[in-house]
Amino acid sequence: MDLQEAKNFLEKNNVRYVLAQFVNIHGVSKTKAVPVKHFENVVTEGAGFAAFAVGNLGLGPETPDYMAVGDLSTLTLVPWMPGYARIVCEGHMRGEPWHYDPRVILKKQTQRLKERGWTFYTGLEPEFFLLARDEENGLLRTADPTDVLEKPCYDYKGLARQRNFLETITEILGEVGIDVYQIDHEDANGQFEINFFHKDCVFSADDMIFFRMAAVEVARRSGMVCSFMPKPFADRTGNSMHIHHSIADEEDNNLFEDKNDPQGMGLSKLAYQFLGGIMAHAPALTVFNAPSVNSYKRLAVGSSRSGATWAPAHVSYGPDNRSALVRVPAGRLELRLTDSGANPYLATAALIAAGLDGIDRNLDPGEPCRDNLYALSSGDLQRRNIRQLPSTLNAACDALEADSVICEALGADFVEEFLETKRQEWDRYNRHVSEWEIDRYLEFWS
Repeated sequence: MDLQEAKNFLEKNNVRYVLAQFVNIHGVSKTKAVPVKHFENVVTEGAGFAAFAVGNLGLGPETPDYMAVGDLSTLTLVPWMPGYARIVCEGHMRGEPWHYDPRVILKKQTQRLKERGWTFYTGLEPEFFLLARDEENGLLRTADPTDVLEKPCYDYKGLARQRNFLETITEILGEVGIDVYQIDHEDANGQFEINFFHKDCVFSADDMIFFRMAAVEVARRSGMVCSFMPKPFADRTGNSMHIHHSIADEEDNNLFEDKNDPQGMGLSKLAYQFLGGIMAHAPALTVFNAPSVNSYKRLAVGSSRSGATWAPAHVSYGPDNRSALVRVPAGRLELRLTDSGANPYLATAALIAAGLDGIDRNLDPGEPCRDNLYALSSGDLQRRNIRQLPSTLNAACDALEADSVICEALGADFVEEFLETKRQEWDRYNRHVSEWEIDRYLEFWS
């Protein structure tokens, strides 16, 4: 829509305020509520933010305001806040898109694809927990106290008893054109998954942020906590955000699909090259897809109550192999590395950068793994030359720092800021004294 169409839309829907919204380096929403009479400023000059207050944008207290300039194609209502609309913004400094802004970084990668006549499609599958605080001790527990099955995945009862929340979220998303095609109870007690139909990756990332905003607020109004934390419980599976992805040409043909694939996975040569890039750069991709200290408690070999983590720990791919880093459903790829706490813009940007390097250098992904990777011994893994993913946030930072291709693609200055932020998080974590340490060591020595 153009500016006049946007104004007509706002008037027709009795919008009083527009949320000028962008995300910080962590993928957390930042907004200003702009009275509708000043909406035009948001899409021309932008809404001003004190950049240093937002943090991690490569800007200090001495710099001008960070101007969040709205993208008219993203203007939607905010159904859970009557009288409000939301527009996705990109950060600008001195009139130019700012190269630390996550959406700007992603669009730089999609531009590389557009120059070849390609569009990168993604379909996201975020998982989340619905929790409640115990009145006696304040600890979080499953919001539905009857959700206690040892293997609760796809449980009808668990789904039915949270239907009010799930229906509300689905209807909210449908009102703004976000297509939910499946909802299920996931593999942990209190855990659910919503699947979004694939679309241009920039708009998929926009939708993921809108979904988080909606889910957290709708849950709060129901007395619950909606958590996207990667691994809130040691004995339950973690929250993933699998990224299904493919490339389409200008006629919208799926360039990843080849039904005559001799390996039987339905993939084209282009898809195998892209996959080769993922395999080559997997260690560096990890920190964007698993960006917190807690993320690495999900990416581990072991079991949960249900019997598996469903998260990858090794650099591998395979046909319909859910123990692998990349699962191959026919005609597309599914990256299983990403957790629900990831910044979807940065995770997708890094994925494109890796895949394009694979295409440009005709990289071979190696042999697929058709076995359960969780069951392979360390000797088996070594004989097959299957590498382990970084097992800590610090190790993932090291891997990114050593990967010049990904650093250059996303911008050396931005990567330096990102790594500094994540290493500070790692240092704070290492200085923290946990309950486990107190329990184990307080009276350990006599």
